[in-house]
Amino acid sequence: MDKNTRKSSFGKWVSPINTKKLMEQVEKNKQDSYTKKLTTEAYIKLLLLAQLQKFDSLEEMSDALIDDELQKILGFESISPSQLSRKNNEINPAILSHLFLDLVCKIKGIHFKNGKNMPLKIIDSSTLPLNLTNHKWAKFRKTKAGVKLHLRLVFMDKDTVYPEKAEITTAKEHDRNQLEILVDDKDAMYVFDRGYVDYERFDRMTDEGYFFVSRLKKNAVIREVETFAVPEDSTVLSDKMVYIGSTQNRTENVFRLLEVVDTKGNTLRLITNRFDLDSEEISEIYRQRWAIELFFKWLKQHVEIKHFYGMSETAIQNQIFLALIAYCLNVLIQLETKSKKSLLRISRWLKKTLWKPAYVWIRRFDGRSSP
Repeated sequence: MDKNTRKSSFGKWVSPINTKKLMEQVEKNKQDSYTKKLTTEAYIKLLLLAQLQKFDSLEEMSDALIDDELQKILGFESISPSQLSRKNNEINPAILSHLFLDLVCKIKGIHFKNGKNMPLKIIDSSTLPLNLTNHKWAKFRKTKAGVKLHLRLVFMDKDTVYPEKAEITTAKEHDRNQLEILVDDKDAMYVFDRGYVDYERFDRMTDEGYFFVSRLKKNAVIREVETFAVPEDSTVLSDKMVYIGSTQNRTENVFRLLEVVDTKGNTLRLITNRFDLDSEEISEIYRQRWAIELFFKWLKQHVEIKHFYGMSETAIQNQIFLALIAYCLNVLIQLETKSKKSLLRISRWLKKTLWKPAYVWIRRFDGRSSP
């Protein structure tokens, strides 16, 4: 626990950001060459505050600088909305992507030290709607515009979930096209929904040693090879070895097909290339896919990715990466303090103790009151 009374709770929250690595990226991209006041570092801190407080606009960010403590953190007393807008459109999203990945590495480091087991990696996407009038570059239907956040989420256990890899595209991009990018670790079990079904890729993943479980489309053609016994009184209805697809377009490898009943009583068909686990384990692995749905819900409710501060593709990407960075900072403080408190409570307490000494915030995690 950091009892350095000179460090505020906000300062403690953003402290995992590696300033040295950040400045290397800034130099590489020549980002602050002509900047006098609003440096990339100051921009990131102000935008992270905006994510935390869910500011609606650049004007609200500008007005926030009436706070003396925020002025000390940023190093200036005022900034105009137009200056913020220019910076928002100038920052290379690659800088924030690197920052996000560096925080992910810190999270992984803590897991490695704690000897965590092989994780599940859940893949899915979420479409963020945009106004077509202002975002014509993101048009994907006659009257709609939007971007898609393609995400790989690490699920260690119900208390430890974090984003590991993110790709941002326009909403018209098909989910299947991102599978090659998001699957790159053979020491993991991948979980995804039927939007990613691709027989040729399933064969390739199997040949290359990647494990997965996915929901199969209802109209998929299968050819049964062998039937396995299933436990009595199980939610698993059937367990088979099959080929998938028609004669013209069929998998070369055999796969395992399970029919299971979900919590709502619906029958799901699951496809996997794992034959070493029992049917209940496979069913339970797919059930953990709910974690990514909850993650997207958390993002939309507790950070700012519904109202965007800019209209360009660059500004949109920057805001999404900052939302992911904010989430990772919450995970890191939770792991550092070994707290069982939810990220929502940790975030709420942070908002109430922003400029107070960090220990005032941290002491709440184990139920103690501050002196």
